[in-house]
Amino acid sequence: MSLFVTKNDTVIMLAGKDRGKKGRVLKVLARESKLIVEKVNMIKRHTRPNPQKQIKGGVVEREAPVPASRVMVVCPECHTPTRVSHAVAEGGARHRVCKKCNGYLG
Repeated sequence: MSLFVTKNDTVIMLAGKDRGKKGRVLKVLARESKLIVEKVNMIKRHTRPNPQKQIKGGVVEREAPVPASRVMVVCPECHTPTRVSHAVAEGGARHRVCKKCNGYLG
């Protein structure tokens, strides 16, 4: 399954407690159609110490997955949230394009 978002895209949150926050996509979970976005949807995780893996115990803050439908890609050229379109180049390669400015999204 393919999503409109890829790793290292900048996205903006559309809904939830972090609405309006921008962040970079760290990981795409395509099967669940979820994303892990940097500094968004932070949760506290209680971890047990494990000396073999050099893990200290305690409360660790980390990002939880966010549904892909709650984010919108921010265009790197026009710096606005936009929908993603697909264009075909002369060689037959497909690439993602901003719907507002037709800028290359990567």
